[in-house]
Amino acid sequence: MGDLWLLLLLPLSLAAYHGVKGCLECDPKFAEDIRFLLAEMVPSEVPGRIHLLERQIKEMIRLSVKVSHRDKTLRVLAVDDVIKLRIWLKNELYKLGNETWKGAFILQGKLLNVRLNLESKLKEMLKNFSEVACSEDCVVTEGPILDCWTCLRINSPCFRGEYCGEEDPKKAENREIALFLILLTEVVILGSALILFHICVFHRRKMKAIRRSLKKYLEKKLEELMGMTDEKAKDDLGIR
Repeated sequence: MGDLWLLLLLPLSLAAYHGVKGCLECDPKFAEDIRFLLAEMVPSEVPGRIHLLERQIKEMIRLSVKVSHRDKTLRVLAVDDVIKLRIWLKNELYKLGNETWKGAFILQGKLLNVRLNLESKLKEMLKNFSEVACSEDCVVTEGPILDCWTCLRINSPCFRGEYCGEEDPKKAENREIALFLILLTEVVILGSALILFHICVFHRRKMKAIRRSLKKYLEKKLEELMGMTDEKAKDDLGIR
């Protein structure tokens, strides 16, 4: 477990100092072998040969990194499985190298199929191994295990923590931001409702005050009119 805890404490920025790695690239000869095998496929007289080779080499290596770094819970793989993948890839490239040259476009199409098959195999192996290594009964894995992010070997029989789905700090941070935005939205809506309620209550009180003032004014005027009517009536009676 000592090696595992050491790896858990390693900063993820380690890859930035030693170059981003993938499961297949942990073999120092991986890029060299790919370069050699692809160079054997393309005749020297093909226009743009150097550019074609560099692009295909880059695509092949980038695939390894993309798959291995997609999810940190899919970053470990048995060394034997990694070796099998390298052997499979080399055999596929050997087969293409032995075929008759039919043009750059045909070659690129066939290399694309090889990359797609490699991607599928690598994803499946990483997923299957993760399910075994992170199982509830801690199934014992045979042989050394490769950490594709650091290219270090682990001798732990089973895994916990970040290897087995422990919450990703970035995901937790994104969730906290989302919750904050939701809370902020609710506060704005509640605040707007309170302001609207206050305006309605204030307006209602104001209207009541206006109605009371108007009522008093009308009552006063009515009293004045009634007084004037009484005086006029008295005057009429006095004249008679």
